[in-house]
Amino acid sequence: MTSQITVADAAPEPPVTGPAKGLRGHPWLTLFSVAIGVMMVALDGTIVAIANPAIQKDLGASLADVQWITNGYLLALAVALITAGKLGDRFGHRQTFLIGIAGFALASGAIGMSDSISLVIAFRVLQGLFGALLMPAALGLLRATFPAEKLNMAIGIWGMVIGASTAGGPIVGGLLVEHVSWQSVFFINVPVGVIALVLGLVILRDHRAEKAPRSFDLLGIVLLSAAMASLIWGIIKAGESWGWGSANTWGFLGGAVLLFALFAFWETKVAEPLIPLGMFRSVPLSAGVVLMVLMAFAFMGGLFFVTFYLQGVKGLSPVDSGWHLLPLTAMMIVSSPLAGALITKFGPRIPLVGGMVCTAVAMFGMVTLSTDTGTLAMSLWFALLGLGLAPVMVGATEVIVGNAPLELSGVAGGLQQAAMQVGGALGTAVLGAVMSAKVSADFAGNWQAAGIPGPADPRLEQAAEFGIVPAELAKAPGMTPDLTDRIGTVIHDTFMSGMGLAFTVAGVVAVIAAVVALFTKRGTNAEAGAGAAHV
Repeated sequence: MTSQITVADAAPEPPVTGPAKGLRGHPWLTLFSVAIGVMMVALDGTIVAIANPAIQKDLGASLADVQWITNGYLLALAVALITAGKLGDRFGHRQTFLIGIAGFALASGAIGMSDSISLVIAFRVLQGLFGALLMPAALGLLRATFPAEKLNMAIGIWGMVIGASTAGGPIVGGLLVEHVSWQSVFFINVPVGVIALVLGLVILRDHRAEKAPRSFDLLGIVLLSAAMASLIWGIIKAGESWGWGSANTWGFLGGAVLLFALFAFWETKVAEPLIPLGMFRSVPLSAGVVLMVLMAFAFMGGLFFVTFYLQGVKGLSPVDSGWHLLPLTAMMIVSSPLAGALITKFGPRIPLVGGMVCTAVAMFGMVTLSTDTGTLAMSLWFALLGLGLAPVMVGATEVIVGNAPLELSGVAGGLQQAAMQVGGALGTAVLGAVMSAKVSADFAGNWQAAGIPGPADPRLEQAAEFGIVPAELAKAPGMTPDLTDRIGTVIHDTFMSGMGLAFTVAGVVAVIAAVVALFTKRGTNAEAGAGAAHV
């Protein structure tokens, strides 16, 4: 490789190792300031899903339009994360974090004032771009501010905020939509953003290389962005409409592979690469990235079906569904700082393996869920899932960021977040395809076994993919209460069989992730010893 990145070329400002004087640069105040901004983005990831039906009704949107409220945000976030991390390394994490906060809050306010679905989607894309700026910058600030012996605890609290915000989104969103309006889901980000911006201006200290490189890898940005866009677009469209056997799907996925290969080749030639490929010579760092993809695959893909199970099969409201997920949230809140302490004392390998084993057990346990499962049994599996996820969120983040040179902490933070987004998109799409195939295979047999006369309406089979009995079913011509109940049972039973297979696949992925976790170890790049990652 022709490019050389050494400590001498980009000597980083050392992290704070003693008590800070005043507010500026104080480690724990920095964590608090960063957490406010991160909370806003993490909350937005799930709070909007609750508002989608109200947005659809108010703006007259199609199903595809509503899906792109989420997909547009996901696509922009995934494409821009690594580039945004590099911007932080180049221009300073404080600056990129503050710009991200301000832009995210303004885009949120613009969505709330939008009167058309096209404007909502456009501003959601803008939200994703600004969210990409602040997420890796947050990790870069923590890495540069905290001494090594306290970094795991800081990342533990950071992971707790993300987990609690993500899981709390349905509750907050449900309350706002039911009692205020769908616009309030976005307007709430404006005052939160103002608070985060003020705290950031007062507290955050800039950390960057003393001799920042003058050149910027523009072609690398284009190639990587195109590769990520092609990958995420192919995954989204495969799960949405094209299907996994479509030529369009494999065209985009094949194009992504080609673009990633061109990007890797270019990175070996350019003087200042966007991602120094020598980072991946670190087996623990590479294992951490793979682990994050697998964890997000199992967690986000599995959680997608849990919400439909609670609302469709169990008949709970969005708010009640959020309350039923509290064991997951509460366990992540409690165990994330504890996981940070354990990782600090024992290293990440044992907690990561244990966390993925717990996650796998929880996934296999959720295969046993049925239409009659009580709250206590559900809570047990949700709590075990939260217990397993916490050390993985904390430990994999520390492994990725901690094994990267300090001057590349923004890129490492971008890798961590991009791995989560790719894994989540893959999990939702692949497990969705598994669910759909199982429903198609079982629905006709279940319909016949229930003794229902005549062929089934194809729309009822589609309803079985979500476990939701159509409200208009009872009013259909010739429908009786007994027939309505039997059709509802077919829809629920077919959904449960599909969900069980999806959770089985998620559990297998979690087991594979536990094996990958064996290759992780504590970050070895001390502030003065980043030379291990020279390219």
